[in-house]
Amino acid sequence: VQLVESGGGSVQAGGSLRLSCVVSGITYGSHCVGWFRQAPGKEREGVAAIGSDGSTYMEDRFIISRDNAKNVVFLQMNSLKPEDTAMYYCALTLDSWGSCYRRVANNGGMDYWGKGTQVTISS
Repeated sequence: VQLVESGGGSVQAGGSLRLSCVVSGITYGSHCVGWFRQAPGKEREGVAAIGSDGSTYMEDRFIISRDNAKNVVFLQMNSLKPEDTAMYYCALTLDSWGSCYRRVANNGGMDYWGKGTQVTISS
């Protein structure tokens, strides 16, 4: 299983970014994908998740979605703030939605991880 993130970059506060996570090596629709972020000197935190049945969890200003045909999960981030600056990772678990939700809400415990994409927000 591989996850590859893209879409990071540098934007000014108030702007938007859309991150993508391409999932390969697994039958699509049988898993849950989450987005996490980690800023320098801070703990990792989960910000969104989407289950195979379309169930979602997301923090304010973030929207998670998936394109089943292309095996891609997106994270739309709006009204970005300097405190959103971090490395953003997507991760996957084969477990149920309930377990996935708890893993993301508790900031980890997923089965597979991507290498991340950097997001930098300037004031």
